[in-house]
Amino acid sequence: MTPRHLEHQLKLRHLRAIDAVATHHTLLRAAAALGISQPALSRSLQDSEAALGVLLFLRHARGVTPTPAGEAVWEAARRILAELGRLAEQLDRLASPHAGTVALGALPVAAVGLLPGVMAALKASHPQLVVRLVQGRTEELLPLLASGELDLIVGRLYDPVTPDGFRRESLYDEPISVLARAGHPILETPDIPIEELSRYDLVLPTMSQRMGQEIEHLLHARGVLPAGCLRSSSVGFIRELLHSTNALTICPRMMMGGDLLRGTIRVVPLVIATAPRPAGVIRNANRPTPASGETLVEALRAYLTTLSSHGLVPLIAAADL
Repeated sequence: MTPRHLEHQLKLRHLRAIDAVATHHTLLRAAAALGISQPALSRSLQDSEAALGVLLFLRHARGVTPTPAGEAVWEAARRILAELGRLAEQLDRLASPHAGTVALGALPVAAVGLLPGVMAALKASHPQLVVRLVQGRTEELLPLLASGELDLIVGRLYDPVTPDGFRRESLYDEPISVLARAGHPILETPDIPIEELSRYDLVLPTMSQRMGQEIEHLLHARGVLPAGCLRSSSVGFIRELLHSTNALTICPRMMMGGDLLRGTIRVVPLVIATAPRPAGVIRNANRPTPASGETLVEALRAYLTTLSSHGLVPLIAAADL
C-alpha cells in the first residue's frame, strides 16, 4: 500500500471542514457555520477525500452521512482541533497566569441549581477565568470529555455499564425532596403524612428524563401520584409555578439550589426515601485537568460547603467511583 503522507497533504482547513459537515449534516449549514461559501466547502471536502484516498460522506436528499472512514477521520479531526484549542489556552495562561479557560460539561440539575452560584463565586475570585459551559446528558458529554473538548463534567454520577476510562469523584448527594414556596400551607402542618401531597397540585420533571422516571416510579410505589399532575421539562416553568401558586414539586433539591439558599423555596419535611444519588466531578483519566479546571473544582467544593452549612446538600467525603 502506498504511504498516504497525510501530514503533508491535510491542512487545518480540511479538518475544520470535515468537523463542520459531520456536525451539521448538510453542506449548507456547515458552510454557514464556517463562514465560507458552499462551493468552497465542497472543494475542501473533495481535496480532503483525494488526500485521504477514501470517501468521507454519503450524499442523500436530506444531507450527508459520514462513512465508516468518515467517522474515523471526524473523530481524529475533533481530537486535533481540541488539542489546538488547548494549546491556545495554555499559551494564554502563560501570558497571563491568572487567566485561563475551562471547558465544562454539566448535567441538567447541576447546570441550573448548582453552577450559577459557583460561577458567581468564581467570577469574584478569578475575574479573568473564562468558563465555556456545555449542558447535556451523560451520554452526550462523555464523548466530548474523551476527545478533549471538555475538561470536566459536573453532576450526577451514574455507574458506567463497563469500565470507560473516566475518573468519577463523588462530592455530594442529590437527594430527591418535596419542595414548596416559602409560606406554603403545607409547611405549617406538623408530622406531614405522605398522603398530604394529594391535596395539592404537583408539577414534576417530564417522564422522558431519567430523573422524571425515577420520581414517577417512586410515587407510584407509594400510591400518591395524582392522575392530573403536570409535567414539564422546563425548570424555569416549574420554578415559576412553585413561586406563584400552592403547587409542589418532587425533584432533586439541588435543582432549586439557588432558591433554597435565598429562602424563597423550602424543603417540605417529608422524607422521600431513595437510594443514594452521588454527584460530583468526572475527569478524563488519560488527560491531566488544567490548572483552571482545578480552580473551578475548588470553587465548587467551597460552594457545596456553603450549601451544606445551611443543611441543603449532604456532602460526601471525596472518593473515586
